[in-house]
Amino acid sequence: MSAELVQLVEQAGPYLTAAVSAYGATVLTRAQNAAADGTAEVGRRIVRAVWQRRRRPDQLALEAAVEAVAAEPESPEAADDLRRQIERALREDAELRAEIAAMLPGAPQVVITATGERGIAAQHIGTVVNGDGATVRP
Repeated sequence: MSAELVQLVEQAGPYLTAAVSAYGATVLTRAQNAAADGTAEVGRRIVRAVWQRRRRPDQLALEAAVEAVAAEPESPEAADDLRRQIERALREDAELRAEIAAMLPGAPQVVITATGERGIAAQHIGTVVNGDGATVRP
């Protein structure tokens, strides 16, 4: 497993625990709550995103892991199983991995703005020619 994936799951862990502690097993079906604790809300969004992207057998395994943590919030085994479920989903789905990474506080937010008539906006750029009659030399 990549170091990036391990770091992502470790970073998500406290949010997952807070969400299950706050919402219990309803974390999978609960609507967004603007008044909820920020940590629990991030965890709820992570669990929901993973659950929605899984097939039914994997959803059932995730539900069981969430219910185990809700029943025994202090159980390291239950928390580890929940993290393993999340980890498996992230390992198998790069889009989900990016979505979860963006949910976590401190995730780099990329804002690219171009202004002006011939403005250019890009996150990564090589050579750009923006003008009439320009000559590019190596």
